[in-house]
Amino acid sequence: MTDTPATDTPPDHLAINPRSPHFDQAVLERGIGIRFTGVERTDVEEYSISDGWLRVALGKTVDRHGQPLTIKLTGPVEAWYIDTAAAENEAQPEG
Repeated sequence: MTDTPATDTPPDHLAINPRSPHFDQAVLERGIGIRFTGVERTDVEEYSISDGWLRVALGKTVDRHGQPLTIKLTGPVEAWYIDTAAAENEAQPEG
């Protein structure tokens, strides 16, 4: 597990699988929002902003070890912290 920087920029590469070297529990607990090709996604297993790809589960199919089968999609990836976005929305007055 890596140290989480005290910035409001999410990591360039993050995975939700604890077996991955890119897994970071503290970042995942904070909450990450992902936008891929202009559409917000909630089914992301792993992403890389600099390489421009993400992995999503391929339905409910699992491999022989019980891990979900994934497919790699390429395109522009944006990531942000959900708690930061929520705080910014609360700070803006309605009207």
